[in-house]
Amino acid sequence: MLATALLGSAWIISVALGLGILFNYGTTPGQIGVVPAAWPSVSKIGRSNDRPTLVMLAHPRCPCTRASIGELAQIMARVQGRMDAYVLFFKPRQSGAEWEETALRAGTAAIPEVKVLSDVDGVEARRFGAETSGHTLLFDRDGGLLFSGGITQSRGHAGENAGERAIVSMVNNQPAARTGTFVFGCALGNGSQLGDKARCLK
Repeated sequence: MLATALLGSAWIISVALGLGILFNYGTTPGQIGVVPAAWPSVSKIGRSNDRPTLVMLAHPRCPCTRASIGELAQIMARVQGRMDAYVLFFKPRQSGAEWEETALRAGTAAIPEVKVLSDVDGVEARRFGAETSGHTLLFDRDGGLLFSGGITQSRGHAGENAGERAIVSMVNNQPAARTGTFVFGCALGNGSQLGDKARCLK
């Protein structure tokens, strides 16, 4: 009886510890670099001059970013063509085309009015200060930064969230409660070398 009770207690403690680790992992935000206050003049992305422009930096092999892409689809449906949107997927310079041909990128390309581009060696990610996959920025028609952050509540969590509400409000010329949120996703990397594999935070 005592042995059974001890084993049961050990099992409960193990499960509790495991759940705690998973919770901490899911709610630990990623790094954010130096985000420019205005659209980077050196960026090769074509910013719109008559409507807001959204840019998301992403890793094509980050499982956490599926939720961010799902929320982007919801945002696009709600703003009804009043915003330009780009998703830039990291791609190592020496990799072949098949490296970035993932279900995540294909699903993103299927979202109406979203332009999908390759970010070779993460050049654009550095220009926009993104270090975590799913980092989303919104700029006004004059190039001023309106919003910077994530559009999920936690890692891989789909559903309405503060980032999504803020972007939709700003595009619709309504007051927004937030201008920034945490970003939850795999690390793109930092410095001059972004990882060729999605490195989720541990």
